[in-house]
Amino acid sequence: MASRNPFSRILKTLEKPSGGEFGKYYSLPSLTDSRIDRLPLSIRILLESAIRNCDEFQVTSKDVEKILDWQKTSPKKVEIPFKPARVLLQDFTGVPTIVDLAGMRNAMHKLGGDPGKINPMVPVDLVIDHSVQVDVSRSENALQANMELELERNKERYSFLKWGANAFDNMLVVPPGAGIVHQVNLEYLARVVFNTDGILYSDTVFGTDSHTAMINGLGVAGWGVGGIEAEAAMLGQAMSMVLPGVVGFELFGSLKDGVMATDLVLTVAKMLRQHGVVGNFVEFYGKGISEISLPDRATIANMSPEYGATMGFFPVDHVTLQYLKLTGRSDDTISMIESYLRANKLFMDYSQPEGEMTFSSHLKLNLQDVDPCVSGPKRILILFSGVCRPHDQVLLKDMKADWHACLDNKVGFKGYGIPKEDQNKIVKFEFADIPARLKHGDIVIAAITSCTNTSNPSVMLHSGLLAKKACDLGLQVMKPWIKTSLGPGSRVVTKYLEKSGLLRYLQQLGFHIVGYGCTTCIGNSGDLDEPVASAIADNDIVAAAVLSENRNFEGRIHPLTRANYLASPIVVAYALAGTVDIDFETEPIGLTKNGMEIFLRDIWPSSEEVADIVQSNVLLDMFKSAYETITEGHPTWNNLHVPSSRLYEWDPKSTYIHEPPNLKDISMSPPGPHTVKEAYYLVLGDSITTDHISPGGNIHKDSPAAKYLMKLGVDRRDFNSYGSRRGNDEVMVRGTFANIRLVNKLLDGEVGPKTIHIPSGEKISVFDAAMRYKREGQDTIVLAGAEYGTGSARDWAAKGPKLMGVKAVIAKSFERIHRSNLVGMGIIPLCFQPGEDAETLELTGRERYTIDLPNDIREIKPGQGIMVKTDNRKSFKCTLRFDTEVELAYFDHGDILQYVIRSFIGSKQGNAPASPTEVSG
Repeated sequence: MASRNPFSRILKTLEKPSGGEFGKYYSLPSLTDSRIDRLPLSIRILLESAIRNCDEFQVTSKDVEKILDWQKTSPKKVEIPFKPARVLLQDFTGVPTIVDLAGMRNAMHKLGGDPGKINPMVPVDLVIDHSVQVDVSRSENALQANMELELERNKERYSFLKWGANAFDNMLVVPPGAGIVHQVNLEYLARVVFNTDGILYSDTVFGTDSHTAMINGLGVAGWGVGGIEAEAAMLGQAMSMVLPGVVGFELFGSLKDGVMATDLVLTVAKMLRQHGVVGNFVEFYGKGISEISLPDRATIANMSPEYGATMGFFPVDHVTLQYLKLTGRSDDTISMIESYLRANKLFMDYSQPEGEMTFSSHLKLNLQDVDPCVSGPKRILILFSGVCRPHDQVLLKDMKADWHACLDNKVGFKGYGIPKEDQNKIVKFEFADIPARLKHGDIVIAAITSCTNTSNPSVMLHSGLLAKKACDLGLQVMKPWIKTSLGPGSRVVTKYLEKSGLLRYLQQLGFHIVGYGCTTCIGNSGDLDEPVASAIADNDIVAAAVLSENRNFEGRIHPLTRANYLASPIVVAYALAGTVDIDFETEPIGLTKNGMEIFLRDIWPSSEEVADIVQSNVLLDMFKSAYETITEGHPTWNNLHVPSSRLYEWDPKSTYIHEPPNLKDISMSPPGPHTVKEAYYLVLGDSITTDHISPGGNIHKDSPAAKYLMKLGVDRRDFNSYGSRRGNDEVMVRGTFANIRLVNKLLDGEVGPKTIHIPSGEKISVFDAAMRYKREGQDTIVLAGAEYGTGSARDWAAKGPKLMGVKAVIAKSFERIHRSNLVGMGIIPLCFQPGEDAETLELTGRERYTIDLPNDIREIKPGQGIMVKTDNRKSFKCTLRFDTEVELAYFDHGDILQYVIRSFIGSKQGNAPASPTEVSG
């Protein structure tokens, strides 16, 4: 029988202002607890969720009390359960998620359970946006050509996604060509407040992409998780999380003329990285917030992974309501949202006193102090050895000097080690029968892309105004080999660029629309023209990519663009200049036909100009017309064949979709904890990101994945990308640790996807070494520095190492999402003691390591000390980063998916809990 919710006494009716009622809600004020008024609004959302879901099984009254007592409990890092209201997927992460769900159904069937239990219990929205590549650019037919190529090369996986939409309940699949997942979420999918079966509650979301936090700008609490966590949430599991601290960030004043949202977010990111917010919420407050538009807020929230916070939260206020109206939400819906949030003390009203809210710590920023800036060339505000590198944010006026310093500096996060005598090297080649020249810092990719900026009309229209002013003066992109592109985040962007008349000026400079989706910023830039690629590769030229985006890890945008800059909307100006080696204050970006020098200041629009054009061109009807047909796909999509069975019929010959190997041979008995015996290092390195670990980008012709595909008869032109083949573990495991910019210390700093097979001393690919170790029955581990796993939320950054045979990762610290993914796959995460690392312990990487854990999971405690021993008699203590009892249960069962399956079947063996369905009735 279901347990009665002990808080049903505070279930109140919410009346409509015009009469009648919206529904019922769990009323926080009805608790009559004075602690609520001191809670940050983001914590109040966690509190309401715990109260509403309290069943004394997954969520207990004690959990509610922990949240109520947040001021005292959060510093103690207590554990609480959390159940999001919905799950958001994009296709790169969505395909393996649905592959796992399909595999779980098969496993349930094999074990005699009901496969129908493997079904989303909360709404799931999947937006197909990550598969479009910029194969064609600089032409009017680029959009149509890229769309056709996308649908052709992804036919099989798109059919699989359509099968999932039909086979699983509660799942919406948005066809390709609608836009970028985070922008579609902001403009259309987000509910802000749910009304389900007459119960009102706050919209909260888990997304399988680190920039899910963009929705925090709309007052929706959400953040990125790994695919395996998302699957558990979809299946009704309460996710265990450490009750976070909340950094209060006060904003006051207003931005200076000419300063943009991206300048503000880079400044905020720098301050938060310096302050240290990893694992915390950041909640913005203060009078200055009312001066920041909703899209600007979303830009700041989008960058949460870059400054290390779980989310950067902006409470709902009058600005939020205005945006909801602009984007087509109905008056009745907006009235419900405002009424509910006001009634539950979740609405920010600047006409009222700010109240008694307390925060874990505080920061302040006068918006007047923000200056124009960019970020690059290799990271956006990273942590290295625990020290913030705020100088990766570069003031625009210092850009040229910073670039020359990068050339001088030794190879690393901020340098290329180019000898002085080579820094002015010029490479001559021919491009379309035109004599061409290339030197260090020359731009080869200039892209306006990514949800960070395309969701912001002021940034997009600023880019258009910049292009218009340049064209009016006769400027053009003089170097035709620069690959220019425009990837709007939704069709609304095209509508207001067309209405304003600015789209044609962007096109005149080569920024033609190439697709509606996440293109260049995730490595889907397509190929460079062959003469350019050869000139770069053959002469070791440090070529640059400049783009409006949110990630600029080295090698992420394109394997040949070692210098990647986030610069929006000034990307247009850099395309005109053709190089990052320019001082915009003293050097012209181009010449008119009569030879007059034009400087950036001559074409830079004022804030007033931008505001006026936004006001007159971004209209309600644009959002309504763009989204009323969002589920209507391209004819090719609509005609895709979809199997009708509820169990997926796996095709063993498929190179896209493959049955998950960890679910094929599942038994009813949990395997229990594993130890690590005499393990070798597979990879030894510092600042290893998910880009270094997870397969991404194009499949290199000489890689293990390419050899595997060719062996199966796949032509090289049909390789597609790793992201598109995420549903096939055979391809993905071969692409793990295959990034060409991986620096493995086992190779004495040599760059590339190789390692040393220690017993033989051979230098081979990481995959080949891992497979050799597995055949020889030898365990492997990864040894890393600080912030291991920084970057996008990628479940394959954990799945790949697991399938390689990696048993543990020892690091100075872990990025939040990636540590959780490692746990979900049953890989042991360990942290060195403070002040210790591989270098201080004089570890060479050629030792063999033993990590002893008890065989009984009940003898292992979250965060306990674990001794690690080497074969040369060294030993050192590490902290076990299983942070909660639930995470230990995942480890006991082998991984989170096996845990959920045994939970649904109702196994009483080991530590598997009773089925949630049985408990709740």
